[in-house]
Amino acid sequence: MVEFFSEYGLFLAKTVTWVVAIGLVLAMIAAAAQKRRKPNDGEIEVESLNDHFTELKETLEDHILDEHRLKQMHKAQKKQDKEEAKARKKAAKSDAQAEEDRKRIYVIDFDGDIQASEVDKMRQEITAVLTLAREVDEVVVRLESPGGLVHGYGLAASQLERIRRKQIPLTVCVDKVAASGGYMMACIANKIIAAPFALIGSIGVVAQIPNFHRLLKKNDIDYEVLTAGDYKRTLTMFGENTDKGREKFVEELEDTHALFKEFVADYRSDLDIEKVATGEVWFGRRAIANGLIDQIETSDDYLVNAADDADIYKVSYQVKQSLQERLEHFGISAVTGVAGKAWSSLTQSRFWAR
Repeated sequence: MVEFFSEYGLFLAKTVTWVVAIGLVLAMIAAAAQKRRKPNDGEIEVESLNDHFTELKETLEDHILDEHRLKQMHKAQKKQDKEEAKARKKAAKSDAQAEEDRKRIYVIDFDGDIQASEVDKMRQEITAVLTLAREVDEVVVRLESPGGLVHGYGLAASQLERIRRKQIPLTVCVDKVAASGGYMMACIANKIIAAPFALIGSIGVVAQIPNFHRLLKKNDIDYEVLTAGDYKRTLTMFGENTDKGREKFVEELEDTHALFKEFVADYRSDLDIEKVATGEVWFGRRAIANGLIDQIETSDDYLVNAADDADIYKVSYQVKQSLQERLEHFGISAVTGVAGKAWSSLTQSRFWAR
């Protein structure tokens, strides 16, 4: 049995090493591709969600209602359209002003991975929206993220701060998960809306580092890390780690956690931050009781209900890619996707409905 676990451990170590190596190679390829691409090599696409909702309704009517009923509905709609056209002619100026004053809602999607790599797209989308948005308008971010690298999500949160600084109402909708770095982004919103069983919170910091020093030593392989500065490297994957290095590493984790708590408290001052900043996650129904969110509702219901009184536009930034870049992106997405799923499974696997 001992021999089995020893061989299994060796196999697992080799597998992890290969995955890390492949990931590094793909990351280098992606970095090279990013350098070749121009900084503004993309375009903004805008879709009217009001039209989308209308098309859904009309498609369903065409398939379900009988021909006689459809004719009646179309006739009534034409009559209503004519009456509205006449009314607009009588009050062209006031109508134009009413159209100008009508609220606009700009919808941005953010599907976060470990690196928060969609922040490059989001910064372009936010820049575009801020050129036209008014204080009477609203920005809705449909956010899904289990968190990831601190600096990546710190930048993503900073992009959302730009909306708040312009005094434009910001709403974040969470249908599945906004945890850790995802909640760092969400807490900036004027209003956080979540589905009943969306995972919310995880205000904490974690670091997990495999160490292969004993494996290398067993196989007579030397690995040296040369540094200038006592804490240039605290813990490494291949070198021998020390208690001093571990203490410093934990100290840095605690400081990052303190910054995280301060950040959340700045935007949600009513929170009992010490109670919720334990690294725990809550389902939406519990999160609202703890003050982590403001409303229980899906993003679909929120936008459909708002469509009667506002013009809703989905804004997305699309980057044109060559075949080579698409293949490179596919490789990177595959590695980060597997890593992200593994991370989610490790951290959230206890929340399975069986």
